[in-house]
Amino acid sequence: MDTSKMRIVLLVGSVRTSRMADPIVAWLRAQLAQHTWIDLDVIDLATVRLPEAELRPGSGDSPIADRMNAADGFVVLTPEYNHSFPAALKNAIDWHYTEWTRKPVTFVAYGAGSGGIRAIEQLRLIFPELSAVTTRNVVTLSAPWNHLGDNGFEPPEQVVGALEATVAELHWWATALRVARGRDAADLVPA
Repeated sequence: MDTSKMRIVLLVGSVRTSRMADPIVAWLRAQLAQHTWIDLDVIDLATVRLPEAELRPGSGDSPIADRMNAADGFVVLTPEYNHSFPAALKNAIDWHYTEWTRKPVTFVAYGAGSGGIRAIEQLRLIFPELSAVTTRNVVTLSAPWNHLGDNGFEPPEQVVGALEATVAELHWWATALRVARGRDAADLVPA
């Protein structure tokens, strides 16, 4: 494994069939591919069937647990629905525990006027309970459907700058926490 590379999971939280997430994911893939330290793994919850009640959440028996466990950090792409985030995303968060532990999580959110900030604020309340660190920098996309062009999602320049700042912070946290996880592996067992 190339130790200069870090596995970053882009977790796509929308499961709707007609969704704004698709052009945003294409844009994110292109932007993140410019960072040589990122080994990107896209997990699209629309294509994942999480276990039902026969398994205990946090058991590591989900179809994405291994991929999430291998991650050094996460970018969560979420729409804002009714001032919150989708139920499918909450289910994916709750089905995993150690996969999130001592790893950084950042957000790209979208919505009408708020740009998804309310979804992000609610997610910031959840991740500390999983011993994950959320970044201060995030990306909010207000009415991204207004920025669809011939080449897909074409955001304003300030959005590209916000993504760069967010990715730089994610890299810092992913690096620091990878080192710390290696040193403190015995402390990873939840209380």
